[in-house]
Amino acid sequence: MVNSAQKENLTEQWDTIIIGSGAGGLAAAICLARAGQKVLVLEQHDVPGGWCHSFYLNGHRFTPGVHYIGLLGEGEATGNLYKGLEIANDLVFFRMNPNAYEHVHIGDYRFDYPDNPEALEARLIERFPKEEKRIRKYLKLVRLASEELYSLPYIKGFWQKLTLPYRTRHFGKYGLFSLKRVINWHIKDPLLINILNIQFGDHGVQPRKAAFILHAALMYHYFKGGYYPMGGGGALVKSMTNTIKKYNGEIRTKTAVEKILLQGDVSKKAIGVELKDGSKLYAKNIISNADVGITYNDLVGRENLSTKLKKKLDKTIYSCTSLMLFLTVDMDVKAAGLDSGNIWMMPNKDADDYYDQAMTADILKGDAFEGMFISCTTLKDPSSFDGKNHAIEAITFIDYESFEKYQDEDSKRSQAYLEFKEELTHKMINGLEKVLPGVSEHIVHKELGTPITNEYYINTTKGNVYGTEKSLKHIGPFAFKANTEIENLYLCGASILSHGVAGAGHSGVDTASRILGCHPDELKEPRQDQELLILEAEDNPNSYPDWIQKKIQLRRKRAVTKISGKSL
Repeated sequence: MVNSAQKENLTEQWDTIIIGSGAGGLAAAICLARAGQKVLVLEQHDVPGGWCHSFYLNGHRFTPGVHYIGLLGEGEATGNLYKGLEIANDLVFFRMNPNAYEHVHIGDYRFDYPDNPEALEARLIERFPKEEKRIRKYLKLVRLASEELYSLPYIKGFWQKLTLPYRTRHFGKYGLFSLKRVINWHIKDPLLINILNIQFGDHGVQPRKAAFILHAALMYHYFKGGYYPMGGGGALVKSMTNTIKKYNGEIRTKTAVEKILLQGDVSKKAIGVELKDGSKLYAKNIISNADVGITYNDLVGRENLSTKLKKKLDKTIYSCTSLMLFLTVDMDVKAAGLDSGNIWMMPNKDADDYYDQAMTADILKGDAFEGMFISCTTLKDPSSFDGKNHAIEAITFIDYESFEKYQDEDSKRSQAYLEFKEELTHKMINGLEKVLPGVSEHIVHKELGTPITNEYYINTTKGNVYGTEKSLKHIGPFAFKANTEIENLYLCGASILSHGVAGAGHSGVDTASRILGCHPDELKEPRQDQELLILEAEDNPNSYPDWIQKKIQLRRKRAVTKISGKSL
């Protein structure tokens, strides 16, 4: 325990304290530290990164929240963001299979998404010739509405704003409608609708509740393909933390915040944080990259919130939660049909009906999960393959209700919880068998992440994976804002500007710009000395730069040495 005298000695003063080290918090820290602020990032886990962090099981790397990233090409938004944050030079990305970065498995039907919007249109028309005009019109709408959405921050000046209704006519016309309503206006074939909506797993909201404009923007984000970072999400985190340290920012792990310190009775002001050990740190500004429910209900305290904000919190719905299966397998997954592309698997039925059924059914009912996202990270990142064992990640969305009885689990899990996990692991593997027959006979190591895992390591409300639910009620003007009703307290992350790795990063920059009094574009202006190295995941590793080839050779040599029982 820390006595009161020790607590007083531990007080510190910072310009900005950031709670949580997800992509948003780290992006904000880079911008503020670079501007000369004294910045401190606090993380309750033993490693930084939030959903972006990587971890190792039996010597193999997994990343729970980074599965692919879009818009990394020259002049595209995510690439520019990383160049603006001065982390591009430290990153290498592998472009996933350009002919099929998404493999769609709907019942017995198969369709592959190419990384070219014109090729996607042609491929869809070839399969659904009767829908040709509708396909062209719908994909054009997706592109135009998304481009208009992305253009909003750049519409400035009296004359540009005067023509705003014309400049954003597609976004404006469809912006307040659900995905299901808009796509049903344009597309008639049920199978085609499911194919076009398959990426709803990237925001976790079924078509009848998802905002069309959100889904359109997500499709647009991946129109030119998907990329995976060499080193997994941990490489992103490392590049960001190194840049923070370069500008004299500080990151402390295993440092949990108990509450945000406030000053004033009527008009409240954030002045610092109190840690779990009782010590207090003070700052001019506080940014919370934590879940909005955790931030307001726990760290600020409902007694310090306005009636209006409490009502908003009470009506807030959080995104679905998940089961994440992490496998190491000793089989030739390429020969079995896998490549660097993701696999989306679902039954051939209405997506809304299936989603509702999956969220309400007995989670143990049936012998296999029918809907899953599957990827092989050792094919996405060839440098991580040891020559023998592949790493596979498989995800299915579930409702938190199935785990409510285990919500008080501590680090020493109960026997009942472990047995429940084992049953679910078996059901996940059975689902994976439909894509990768025989995989159950080649499992070297397995581990299942549950909503309880998400709560424990990421500290999200009910183990949610995307922050607030990305329905019409929780995005755009209805989302939580970076500025709060409490002076000097700011928010960033998946529930604020946008979700996903890139979205959270942009959110962090936006929040930093509010503190610094500038436009976000000033903070993410691409630096001329920054360049992203992008390689092809499907290429022969011998075509990669020498230093990457040496990295691959060393990893394989270590694997062989380990198998032979020797140590390097």
